[in-house]
Amino acid sequence: MWYVYILRSQSHPAEEYTGTSEDLRQRLADHNAGRSPHTAKYQPWQLLWYCAFPAKMPALAFERYLKSHSGRAFAKKRLMPESRVRNSDSATIG
Repeated sequence: MWYVYILRSQSHPAEEYTGTSEDLRQRLADHNAGRSPHTAKYQPWQLLWYCAFPAKMPALAFERYLKSHSGRAFAKKRLMPESRVRNSDSATIG
């Protein structure tokens, strides 16, 4: 499985990051350990949302969409409507 995920910085709540990974648990640990140059300065990260895909290419295509202007608007409205209000609960990896 491939995962598309959205993270929010706990230290800078306005910062969010969208990515893909085949191992979501390890990737979240990498982000929180500072092993990604794009997210190191905003750690720690909280998992807000994720979705599993059976293959890599659809996951990459959906990640690319979520990083677009319309994709960010879609995510705010449909995937994380509660993210407009500060929420201390995080998604759990099941």
